[in-house]
Amino acid sequence: MKHIIIALLAVAMVSCSTNKKEEVTEGIEETKYTADWASLKQHKTPDWFLDAKFGIYCHWGPYSVPAYETEWYAHWMYVNKDNPEAKDGKAHEIYDYHVKTYGPLDEFGYKDFIPMFTAEKFDAAEWADLFQRAGAKFAGPVSEHADGFAMWDSDLTVWDAKDMGPKRDIMGELSKEIRKRDMKFIATFHRHWLFGWYPTWDETTDASNPKYAGLYGPKLKKGDNKMPRSKHDIDNGVESYYPVADQEFNDEWLNRLKEIINKYDPDLVWFDNKMDVISETHRKEFLEYYYNHAEKMDKEVVATYKFYDFAEGSAVYDLERARMSEKKDFPWLTDDSIDWKAWCHIDDPNYKTTNRLIDFLVDVVSKNGAVLLNITPRADGTIPEPVKERLLEMGEWLTINGEAIYGTRTFAIYGEGDAEVVEGHLSEQKNADNTAKDIRFTTQGDTLYAIVLDWPVTGELVIRSLKEGNELYTEEIENIQLLGYEENLDFTSDSEGLKIKLPKEKVGEHAFAFKITPKK
Repeated sequence: MKHIIIALLAVAMVSCSTNKKEEVTEGIEETKYTADWASLKQHKTPDWFLDAKFGIYCHWGPYSVPAYETEWYAHWMYVNKDNPEAKDGKAHEIYDYHVKTYGPLDEFGYKDFIPMFTAEKFDAAEWADLFQRAGAKFAGPVSEHADGFAMWDSDLTVWDAKDMGPKRDIMGELSKEIRKRDMKFIATFHRHWLFGWYPTWDETTDASNPKYAGLYGPKLKKGDNKMPRSKHDIDNGVESYYPVADQEFNDEWLNRLKEIINKYDPDLVWFDNKMDVISETHRKEFLEYYYNHAEKMDKEVVATYKFYDFAEGSAVYDLERARMSEKKDFPWLTDDSIDWKAWCHIDDPNYKTTNRLIDFLVDVVSKNGAVLLNITPRADGTIPEPVKERLLEMGEWLTINGEAIYGTRTFAIYGEGDAEVVEGHLSEQKNADNTAKDIRFTTQGDTLYAIVLDWPVTGELVIRSLKEGNELYTEEIENIQLLGYEENLDFTSDSEGLKIKLPKEKVGEHAFAFKITPKK
């Protein structure tokens, strides 16, 4: 009976939603995009995304309750010594921790964290205020992580935040508060990882119980619970187990996304990697639906992808804990966590410094990218004070230096300096902190911003790329200002570079933006 009611509600929701859209969108072409890559590549990245540069999201769900080591707790807690993923016949350390702390997996499984995930102190308005004060231009929650628990009021499952745990529509509350503050609302999605996340074949765990299939996913055979293949894995020699998820899983993946779009109308939908576990047909159908929905609503949207999961040019390319070594001629995004160790709250975090976060943002923007910074709320809905402090310090910096970030475009070169960026998936820890030798450029029309990533100790900033007679910036300079400092700065130009005399005292604590204005 439950399934019949859910099905009827879903039909009613779609019918109602369709009628509303028809009223709003009368006269707008129904199918501007079709489910083929050639058509989808016609979609243009909107100016709002090109201008925004900085967004915030958060990994927050039942995995925040144990707060131990990683948001992958939900997966590793099931890797006992008989699991094909066990190394050298030994259970994963998180399995051992879980059994010792909470008991055997047939008595206390991942589902049992959900009643403990009450979010009793969650305040969507307080979160949105913090995001705004941090300088974010787009924000939102992880809609569904690989654990299979939906953070919205879903008509397609009871395993969601409205029916269980918080018993609140987390996405709905955040979408309203974020938009009230003139930020774009985003939805991020990891569900494709669920196909193989839990050992549903293992009769010694609750994951095998059909009663909980709505959370743990489809029944698999032993050996198939290893993470599904992706083209990235294949190219890097990782063994594959099966090509794509089955039809039922593909359909549910797409239907949940359609529900998110219909209910919350996100401005950006972000995906984790390994999405080619989902059939190519379903991935194209998602973009077709999302882009056409946006056309009907007369709004501009962004979808993102990693590796090969969408065709190049059909959406915005995204990196994870990584950045580009050179400027790109296409817009891109990078997602990274405020914690070096994890994406969710854990009991022993290692937070990045504000200086590192700001330098990262500046470097990414200079190369035509944008940053999506993950934060780590506690299970009760509070945000740790060190996280707040870093966000507010970023906001203070952006209040002064935002004109060198928001709405900017790239210069002929991204910058200069000794720092070398190591590219590649999860490569950010290989990159050293920047120094005063590292300068990054952005532009606003004819105005050039040179952002030095540490304060020069010599009393003078020398920009070698702008030496006398250079071909990169041929404008005659009217004046040079340091953002946050009232007076114009003295400067000269010779064969060594553009030399700017600095104020006697250091101005600010982080990256320093010099505004170079040409004569008209």
